[in-house]
Amino acid sequence: MHPRLEQIQTATRRHFLQQSTAGIGGAALAALLGDNVVAAPGLVDPLAAKQPHFPAKAKQVIYLHLTGSPPHLDLFDYKPQLVKHSDQDCPNEFLEGQRFAFTSGVPKLMGTPRKFKQYGDGGVWLSDAIPHLQTVADELCVIRSMTTDQFNHAPAELLLYTGSPRSGRPSLGTWVTYGLGTENANLPGFVVLISSGVQPNGGSKSFGSGFLPSVYQGVQCRSQGDPVLYASDPAGMNRDLRRLSLDALSDLNQLQAEELGHPETLTRIAQYELAFRMQMSVPEVMNINDEPQHVIDKYGAKPGASSFANNCLLARRLVENGVRYVQLFDWGWDFHGTGAGTGLTSGLTNKCATMDKPVTALINDLKQRGMFEETLIVLSGEFGRTPFREGRTAKGKVLGRDHYPDCYSTVLAGGGVKGGMMHGASDELGFRIARDRVHVHDLQATILHLLGFDHERLTFRFQGRDYRLTDVHGSVVDNILA
Repeated sequence: MHPRLEQIQTATRRHFLQQSTAGIGGAALAALLGDNVVAAPGLVDPLAAKQPHFPAKAKQVIYLHLTGSPPHLDLFDYKPQLVKHSDQDCPNEFLEGQRFAFTSGVPKLMGTPRKFKQYGDGGVWLSDAIPHLQTVADELCVIRSMTTDQFNHAPAELLLYTGSPRSGRPSLGTWVTYGLGTENANLPGFVVLISSGVQPNGGSKSFGSGFLPSVYQGVQCRSQGDPVLYASDPAGMNRDLRRLSLDALSDLNQLQAEELGHPETLTRIAQYELAFRMQMSVPEVMNINDEPQHVIDKYGAKPGASSFANNCLLARRLVENGVRYVQLFDWGWDFHGTGAGTGLTSGLTNKCATMDKPVTALINDLKQRGMFEETLIVLSGEFGRTPFREGRTAKGKVLGRDHYPDCYSTVLAGGGVKGGMMHGASDELGFRIARDRVHVHDLQATILHLLGFDHERLTFRFQGRDYRLTDVHGSVVDNILA
């Protein structure tokens, strides 16, 4: 047996702590007890705050993902010519060589059943499905020329968040946390909130760490029950005993790190310590009962519920407390029209009612607190919807659209982007990009740029090559930068 391991087995707690060279354990004690306890030299906290490549316009990101992808042609991209030619056969030029999820043959063009108007000084086109967002039109930057390479949900979502349609790559939030660390040692740098009770299409890989150390992955928090699973003390375990056990584990893991040199061992230590600190800090941050009633009402939140409104309010509380990247996933935006709930009339009205008010409240809340200019908000799905009727529902009364990767819309606000503007455009019927194409890699590059990173320089070496979020692609969309 290793003599040091033998020593640990027989040592008392006091002797163990006196003799321990477990740096991370010592660092945790320093955080808990004050500056009188000093960590062992040469050890670095992987979540320590770091400086980006250049001065950042945004300090943190709140990414609001509408899982399933909303019908952008009925929300953000008004096509009067499509309305004019509604119910006509789709021109063959738009069908040749294309694959669709549920449509075959020659579908019928379908103009929006929604009413559109221009709002704000910038004249941003918005539909009647989102009346609250109309009131903050001058804060919105609507990119109407987004495009992706994938037409099915999971690969499109993975491409959006990891730069690849296949699993195994680090997610956007992971890259941000890897590059910036966290401003609050008692909270994760990257938090995930999921509403509507369903995981995102890409599963946990959409917020996973891939080949980066797992300490940078998204930590899923819940608005019901324990905020973080397994963070609470189990039966028969109190906080002092947990601290004692953690100190012993830290020392053992440190020995392993010194002997084997595996970076995940130090990651494990950091995760244990973070989990210990989160026991106290996360429940406090996640308790929206602390908010004034008028703030709760503005979001449409209900304490204890697992809702998109609750999560928008929680997102504000998290970034206010130093979390760098908050990712919200909200299920139920796959508008095929296979039922009234996924139709473009009452179905879209009802679903937008769960999103429209809280997103608007989030924007106004951040503005009121002086945080809007340093917080980048992104609102988007993983692809677009077709300008024609979905094949399965072509003869039904409920209107719906199929998956469409070639053209869609993404909305940004705050955090260094221009407000009250529309960037790019699709053609008159909404099939192709007419000008200022923005690929998902360009969006990734732009988000990193706003956070102070050159996306070509934010890299991690894995299996003999330097990887980056944008792979070998991506250009910053300069026109939308404030």
